[in-house]
Amino acid sequence: MNLLGLIWLAIRHPQELKALVNYKLWYDPPNLEEHPEITRINEPNMKACWLFLDQTSRSFSAVIKELDGELSRVVCIFYLVLRGLDTVEDDMSIPIELKETLLKSFYQKLDQPGWNFDGCSPTEKDRNLLVEFDKVISEFQVLEPKYRTIITDVTARMGSGMARFARTAVDGGGIFSIDTMAGFDGYCHYVAGLVGEGLSRLFSESGKENEELGYQLRLSNSMGLLLQKTNILRDFREDVDAGRMFWPEAIWRKFVDEPRLLTLPQFQKQARWALTEMTIDALSHAVDALEYMTLLKNQSIFNFCAIPQVMAIATLELCFENLDVFQKNVKIRRSLMALLISKAINPRDLSYIFVDFAHRIHQRADPSDPNYLKLCVLVGKIIAWAENRYPSFITPTNPPPLYSDDPIASNIQDVRVHQQPALRRIGLQPPVAPRAAKAKMGIDDLKFILIIVSSVLALILSVSAILGSLVYLATKYHNSVDYERQLCSLRHRQPG
Repeated sequence: MNLLGLIWLAIRHPQELKALVNYKLWYDPPNLEEHPEITRINEPNMKACWLFLDQTSRSFSAVIKELDGELSRVVCIFYLVLRGLDTVEDDMSIPIELKETLLKSFYQKLDQPGWNFDGCSPTEKDRNLLVEFDKVISEFQVLEPKYRTIITDVTARMGSGMARFARTAVDGGGIFSIDTMAGFDGYCHYVAGLVGEGLSRLFSESGKENEELGYQLRLSNSMGLLLQKTNILRDFREDVDAGRMFWPEAIWRKFVDEPRLLTLPQFQKQARWALTEMTIDALSHAVDALEYMTLLKNQSIFNFCAIPQVMAIATLELCFENLDVFQKNVKIRRSLMALLISKAINPRDLSYIFVDFAHRIHQRADPSDPNYLKLCVLVGKIIAWAENRYPSFITPTNPPPLYSDDPIASNIQDVRVHQQPALRRIGLQPPVAPRAAKAKMGIDDLKFILIIVSSVLALILSVSAILGSLVYLATKYHNSVDYERQLCSLRHRQPG
């Protein structure tokens, strides 16, 4: 980000800039070498696995490494196994017969030491992971049986589902497409919902979460579907250019005869309406995702789950009514990412982040949109859920949260909440929560902007002074050299 960009960010989004500065200054990334007995970083194969994790996904790599204890290593292997499976599915250069066989039998390869695959296209981004997959298999075999069972089961089910959709694409002329909303949900379940189920089971088996979490299949599925559907919504142009279409035909066919028409200026209204339907479908999983987050008690697991979810709701808000979606890949600001990471630290704050972005989506909605009413109802459900679970008339305080569903349960009190004393004292009903207002800059924000602007001006003045001094010295030196030359010339002209 250049200097003008920083100044503009300080003026437009001072809180984001503060969060970004704090993140850069104070964030201490986990050091895998501090606990080699847990991370196995000194083992060559596991060291290669950590490197593969960094290479395949920088964003997921950071949150995976933050998980407590051996869970970070378990989830690392789980992610790499599924990433290898996904690489086979994505590679269009693999013949369908071989691809179908590989996808269906991939889970069996986990019990074949030394197995790898070098049949991917040289341009495939994660080709090297499969070329050296024997290292992943070696570390998979080191995991406890309870973890291996879960990873194998999820891999088998996911591979079977991917094979079915890969065959459907071939039967459809080699172009991947999804016809119905049920098919869309099915595909997202196989590629993302099963990941959510597997993670919930791993969390439970680790003992860091309650055993019941592993049985929350619907909520776990919704966690994955919200992320996957958001990515599919955002990646429209990239997928169209690649000759595939993940948006279900049941949506885009209502407005145009083929998806690429949505990128044309004359179909902007239809594009916005189709985008609204996709937004509604993704947002339909928001309440389930919030419900899931209330079940978590381990802070590292909560962070691991919460960060992708707030990125998803922020991305949905950015993409809503944004025609850039049909022209390029739209991404949220890094400064906003830093702010969301710093805010989403407990279920209550996470819920009100969702409420805030849901309000923004509603405020931009077009009443002439055919799905306007559906969108309003869905936003209302998100707000009602948050207000019912974490009433806005209860004020959070500074101590860390106790993840209790009932703050006044016997012998349990959530130390992050403190009801207004006057209401509790006189027994009045709490007021109706006001509608969330657009955030305004406070005194601290203005002070921060003043500090940033002053620092920038001071930097400019300092650089100008240094440059001015250099120019002055260079000019003085140049003049002195000229003077010496002229003096020598005069001496030579004088008669001997």
